[in-house]
Amino acid sequence: MRTATNIATGTVLSEAEWRERRRAHHERADRWIAPHLERRRRGIAHPVMDFLFDYYPYSPGRLRTWHPGLGVRLAGEWRPSSCADHYVREDDYWTVDPQSASNPRLRLALAILEGTQSRPAQFSCFGMHEWAMVYRLDPAQVRHTQQPLRLPIDAISEAVDDVGLRCTHIDAFRFFTEEAAPQNTLLPTRANQPDLEQPGCLHANMDLFKYAMWFQPYVPGELVLDCFELACRAREIDMRASPYDLAELGYPPIRIENAEGRRTYAGAQKQLANDAKPLRRRLVEALSEVQSAVRPDPST
Repeated sequence: MRTATNIATGTVLSEAEWRERRRAHHERADRWIAPHLERRRRGIAHPVMDFLFDYYPYSPGRLRTWHPGLGVRLAGEWRPSSCADHYVREDDYWTVDPQSASNPRLRLALAILEGTQSRPAQFSCFGMHEWAMVYRLDPAQVRHTQQPLRLPIDAISEAVDDVGLRCTHIDAFRFFTEEAAPQNTLLPTRANQPDLEQPGCLHANMDLFKYAMWFQPYVPGELVLDCFELACRAREIDMRASPYDLAELGYPPIRIENAEGRRTYAGAQKQLANDAKPLRRRLVEALSEVQSAVRPDPST
């Protein structure tokens, strides 16, 4: 951490105030982190929850670190366990320096998030992306070998043929089998991601956690955990609707191979989208404030 002047200031937290907020953040985060670390210590894989710490490359320690967010000044001695080099000393306070933010990454995140919230939600994919990842696949090539499939590959492939593929999210679509990909109604790419993301997508809502973590420490820790908890719910729905049998782990299947299961999935998807809407709005507001505070990039 370094000393600087002329940093935009806003809320001032006394040492007692920010320590209490940090304590509450630790307590809330530990409800998720402690079981994960205990499983890891014992060498026990969890096909649902491990994803939140493996696919998203953010350590439990980083998730547990509380940050106040842009514009908040902290009295007393402040020693964050991560992102310390993004803080500056101004007078008697520590505060986040917005000049350390990445302009290109800010523009990308805002393009995706603002584009997503501007579009109507779609609820017709029925979570078939996990099924498309094993479509007509040799059983020896199945990715999640620790968990058995609920149905044989032939039945999974027949369900995909029957329901169809309408995936809008590149990070689900890119894992489709070679035979499944051409059947998708769209061709998601990294380049067209800002134009295709839509708020009904389970993975687009799960990714709110990713964008919140991209911009630590500018985003308040409370919003980061709100996004993480939503991602946990999305992941649970995602895997319950998958063709894998996770019942023994406490995840009864959403049987999207039949009409009743598809109705159940769409209902859960709609609820998640409703809950994601205010989080996406808060994230856009927070990142817009960062963008406003960052010096223009002379290369653009």
